[in-house]
Amino acid sequence: MAVSAALTPAHVRIWLGIVIGATVIGTAGYMVLDPEWQLLDALYMTVITLTTVGFREVQPLTEAGRVWTMILAVTGVGLIFGSVGIVAEYLVVEATSGRREAKRMADAVEKLHGHYILCGYGRVGHTVARELVHSGLKVVVIDILPESLARARREGFLEVEGDATEEATLKAAGIERAKGLITTIDSDAHNVYVILSARAINPDLFVVARANAADSEGRLMQAGANRVVSPYTMAGHRLAELATRPRVVDFLDAALSHGELAFSIEEVEVVTGDTLDGQSIGALRESGLFVLAIVHGARSYEANPPAARVLKSGETLVVSGSVARLKELRGTDPADEAHPSSAAGAGTPSSAAGHA
Repeated sequence: MAVSAALTPAHVRIWLGIVIGATVIGTAGYMVLDPEWQLLDALYMTVITLTTVGFREVQPLTEAGRVWTMILAVTGVGLIFGSVGIVAEYLVVEATSGRREAKRMADAVEKLHGHYILCGYGRVGHTVARELVHSGLKVVVIDILPESLARARREGFLEVEGDATEEATLKAAGIERAKGLITTIDSDAHNVYVILSARAINPDLFVVARANAADSEGRLMQAGANRVVSPYTMAGHRLAELATRPRVVDFLDAALSHGELAFSIEEVEVVTGDTLDGQSIGALRESGLFVLAIVHGARSYEANPPAARVLKSGETLVVSGSVARLKELRGTDPADEAHPSSAAGAGTPSSAAGHA
């Protein structure tokens, strides 16, 4: 019997039907050829013949019974080889179709919480993913192109194949449990649909979007993006800044880089009951943390707050200090490179996208 190129549940059901049918026909044949045979004896004789076990006959066989037994024996050999072929095909298909790898990826994504979803793994997406990983964050890449997914897999990222504008694809990437989403697709229309789909599933998601045209930024913000970055506009700003104040740019790059200097700049949220709640700016300064600004709303900053200023729950700080002190503030092990949750949610993605 020829085995199909792709094994499906329907093929398995058909094969099981053939095996059961051969057993029923074999049993009925013995009972028709010799009316003295009981059902259990006929079934037993059929099974040991089809499986080529070869025990002795339970009843003396007539010539017709022997011919019937030979037919069943040949049929049994065919069924055995067919079963072996089906199992071998299943194993080959499993190994070559990537199902095991896809299942491993799905299981790994299922365990993630507070991760980032990156939609689009082109040149910009690659840079964003690298920056997030350097920050100690978990990333799941969504792309529709096999070559982009293969590249992401080679570089150690979890990946989901599919259209990021579809809710099923976003859910496969664990969007319900994600901290943020960054969409770097080179189509503004697709980026808008990604944001709308993501917002419908997880309204608390922090979303950063790439704008490919200057007039698209407003539409992306209306769709629900928290931040919008235009690589071309950002490149223009950076070129101008490097020309007019290169040392300032170099200093900020070093402070925002990973492991180049002993100090860093972070974004930290004041949570009720934590070590920052109720502390003064002066007390933090004495402990080695310098509050550069207190953030109010999206783009309002209370820069260089006075020493007597007392912090309140819900406020967000931009702080500078030694890497060790900032890790101590976050309550992480010194070997842990992860940023605080608030920094991961706001500062890190926009910074990473900006460097793209």
